[in-house]
Amino acid sequence: MSSLPLILLLSGSLRAGSGNEAVLRTAQAVAPSVPVRTELYDGLARLPHFNPDDDRDPLPAPVAGLRSAIGRAAGILVCTPEYAGTLPGSFKNLLDWTVGGTEIGGKPVAWVNAAAPGRGEGAQATLRTVLEYTGATVVPSACVRLPVDRQAIGADGLVADPETRRELERVLGLLADSAAR
Repeated sequence: MSSLPLILLLSGSLRAGSGNEAVLRTAQAVAPSVPVRTELYDGLARLPHFNPDDDRDPLPAPVAGLRSAIGRAAGILVCTPEYAGTLPGSFKNLLDWTVGGTEIGGKPVAWVNAAAPGRGEGAQATLRTVLEYTGATVVPSACVRLPVDRQAIGADGLVADPETRRELERVLGLLADSAAR
């Protein structure tokens, strides 16, 4: 097992080839230069609708998998779209499943807002509110706006822009440093 910190990457988008996922896949690509390990969570679509009656042992398998992934991580990086002025329902559902667990408490968390200028603030505000409620430690200096135009995503699904890549390295480094404290 590696001694490098693990950063869990959470995309709030279910859309195939989304810009948000491209940002997180690009973070994965630059992670070795930080150095950190990353894991892209891919279970968003499999999570059941949140029901407090089901938030008990045994947890539904997808929820147990989510909480396990959060528990293994030293930090979390989120990239989510905004829908109707707030978080997409599916991603809010993911966050709702974290409230009853203790895995996210005290964990350093940051986000990348990849939306065009003037967009995404509603999702950011809601995300901050929910994360603070769960006891996660928001790392403000690692929360950034990196607008990504669809044309900036290459055939490999990654963002090639060197500035974006450097900023993602910086963000991952800040999360790793926060986790080490």
